[in-house]
Amino acid sequence: MIKGILANCTVSDLARAEDWYTRLFEREPDHRPMPGLLEWHLGQGFGVQVWADPERAGKSTVVLDVADLNADAARLHSLGISHNGPERGGGAHILQLEDPDGNLVVLAGSLITPLP
Repeated sequence: MIKGILANCTVSDLARAEDWYTRLFEREPDHRPMPGLLEWHLGQGFGVQVWADPERAGKSTVVLDVADLNADAARLHSLGISHNGPERGGGAHILQLEDPDGNLVVLAGSLITPLP
């Protein structure tokens, strides 16, 4: 029986990725299980791993469900994480982000203020 999941993003430069994901999650990694691997535990049984693998870097996609997409968009903008703002996508509202290697990190959720 599956009890959890860790999404994985492969990166070329672990230190650069650690800075970006630390800003995204507004905290340092929760665990460093082995050299080249960082983990953020985001809830009971789920989280994100960042793995240094230069040959595969930039080909990952992670979708994270959030409570207030507008608030996250504003927060990320203030932290220097660029994006084009919330948009409609796949039956939900999404905010598409790219980490420094081009991995796609998509926040999906509700908008407190509707899109025009």
